[in-house]
Parts: sequence; structure tokens; C-alpha cells
Amino acid sequence: MIDNSATFDIAGYGTYPVTHQPLSIETGPDSLRLVWDDGHESEFHYLWLRDNCPCTSCVSSLTREQLFEICDVPLSIRPVEAQLDEGYLHIQWDTDGHVSRFHPGWLRSHCYSEQAREARQWQPDIWDKDSITTRLARYDYADMMQNDAVLLSWLRQLRDAGISLLQNTDTTPGTLQQVAARISFIRETNFGTLFDVRSKPDANTAAYTNLRLPLHTDLPTRELQPGLQFLHCLKNDALGGESILVDGFRIAQHMREQYPDDFDALSSLPMDFYNKDRHSDYRFRGPALVLDGQGTVIEVRFANFLRGPLDVPADQVMRHYRAYRTFISLTREPRFQFEYRLLPGDLLVFDNRRVLHARQAFDLQQGQRHLQGCYVDRDELLSRIRVLERTL
Repeated sequence: MIDNSATFDIAGYGTYPVTHQPLSIETGPDSLRLVWDDGHESEFHYLWLRDNCPCTSCVSSLTREQLFEICDVPLSIRPVEAQLDEGYLHIQWDTDGHVSRFHPGWLRSHCYSEQAREARQWQPDIWDKDSITTRLARYDYADMMQNDAVLLSWLRQLRDAGISLLQNTDTTPGTLQQVAARISFIRETNFGTLFDVRSKPDANTAAYTNLRLPLHTDLPTRELQPGLQFLHCLKNDALGGESILVDGFRIAQHMREQYPDDFDALSSLPMDFYNKDRHSDYRFRGPALVLDGQGTVIEVRFANFLRGPLDVPADQVMRHYRAYRTFISLTREPRFQFEYRLLPGDLLVFDNRRVLHARQAFDLQQGQRHLQGCYVDRDELLSRIRVLERTL
């Protein structure tokens, strides 16, 4: 470790420890190459470097937003001079004499070699019944509320495994708002800000009955499904009502390996999801498995009881149904299911765009079951992690 405190000359609020120093520089027609003291090599294109100049002429010192626009320099921009000075890369540009100065920690963190990009790629911690039973992260409510280091650990666990459990949570109704506020604001939906999960005579969703709920993600009928789902147990002495959770990323991985055509079908053929109420009508059309540009599964959208009629080309109907049946059959296999009975004071939090959840039927003749729930978007989780990481 060379310098763990150098954080100046950064066009943002993050910190970039200097773990390695650039030793030499080689300029080419369109880019330059840095060789670092550990042998790593970084290629930086001139346009990329000019686009990321951190000086106050190019980035607002008030908002840290970019002022410079890349269309204001030619594609052929080149340095008049490029040199290393105490680890910093200094460049004077040929178009207007502008000078850019780049922090070595920032440069190394943003190297876009294949090796560096692969190392930065986030990998979820996928799980099945056996692994989550032994690895489920449990946190104490009071510790999380009072200690930012515990909060950060909790949030990282939610990000990576998609599930965690807070215990000894105050069972006063509304406590959930205080917990969610440790991350950010709650996402309000047609079910309210906080929603009470208990049997109601005028239920507008199966969740508000004592019926069995099959595995699903909440609100697949929305363009953006809620990110984190919170379920806070206030009372639970009814017979039954155990929660069942399945890592949708694990199911997708298994399908990709063992049923590749079914995986391709569910990640390319759209489904229709409807949520019809007396006062609202939400609908969304999209695949059950959502991939990013690299083909990585980043979202699962699934609720059998909210499906609309299948609307795909005729020659794809049977292919889709085969794939859909495969997915459901896998989620029903005990090896993938984690079952947990919530106790008063338990607060289960999971990634709703990844983890499918279900509930066994319960009998209210022998007790009560009352949970409170809410949603917080994934963006808020990731933002809170980044802000906490600046200082912890």
C-alpha cells in the first residue's frame, strides 16, 4: 500500500486508494499505454481521457456534474505532451492547450482492460436450500439501527445474497418505516406505503387471505418491479403460514446449464402480467428472465396468478409453455426451497427482483398472523452502500 489517503483531483465524492504506481508511459496514434509497478498494463484512449478530465473547467466543483462535452473536441485529439509526475498523469492537449491531471488511484480503478473489467464484475452469491440454511445472515435490529458499520454489512449482504434477517425488531406497528429510513425512502404503490399482510374480508390480493401463496415476485405488473421487500412479523401464532424462498438466479443458472433452450425461451419470449383491481389496472409485458448486455441474469419477473394470456408467435407457443413448466417445476424442488417460520420481531428482507417467495396456508382458528411490509428500490440500496463506503 503506497498511499491510502490521496483522494484529491477526483471529479466526484469517491475515494481511490493508490495501491500501485504507473512506472512508464507509451503514446500511440489514438491512445497511450501505462505500465504499472505490478506489471499490469492499461490502455487509455485520448478521447476517453479528455472526456474524463477532472478539472473545475470540465466538472462543476459545486455539483460534481460534467460541464465538458466531447463533441467540442475533434475525434483526432492528441496530447502535445504526456508525462508522469509523482504518479499523476499530466496531459497537455493539442487542440486548445488544455491541461488534464489524473490521479493514479482513479486511473487504476477505471482501467478498462479485459482483466480489470472482469475483476470489477459483480457476482451474486447464489444459493439453494442447503447453502442458505447455514449461511443466512442474521443481524440484530438495535445494532443495525445504531451502528453504521453493521448497517453497511447488512446492506452488502442484501446486495450479494439477496436475502437477510433482522432479529429482535421492535414489534410496534410502523417500526418498519424507521428501518427502511436507514436506507432511504419507501416506494409507495397501490397497496400503500406500509401494507398489512393479514387476512381481510375485502381482500384485493391473495396475500390478504389465509390461502397458500405460490412462489412469485411482487408486482411483476409494473414496469419496474420493487427492489427490496421487507416483511416484518408482528404476530404469528396461527397454525401454518411458513415462508418459502427460492433464489431465482440459482434456478436460472440451473436452466442455462441443463435446459438451454428453455432458458433462451424465458429470457427472450415476452409474457403479459396483469394486476386488475376495482380501482386500478396495471399491466406489463416482458420476459420472465431479464438479461444485461453481457447475458447475465439481472432480474426475475414471475407470478403465475398475475399472468395474462400468452401472446407470442404461434410457432413459439409450445416452446414457451415447455420452458415455463420447467421453471415452475424447478422452483418446486425441495433442494432449491428455503422454508422459514417468521417469529414476532423477525424482519425478513429480500431482493424482490431476484428471490421468489411463497407462503403456506394458515389456520386463524388457532391464532393470529400479522406482518407489515414495504418496498425500497434497489437503486436506494446501492446508493446507500456507496455513500457509507466513502467513510467506513
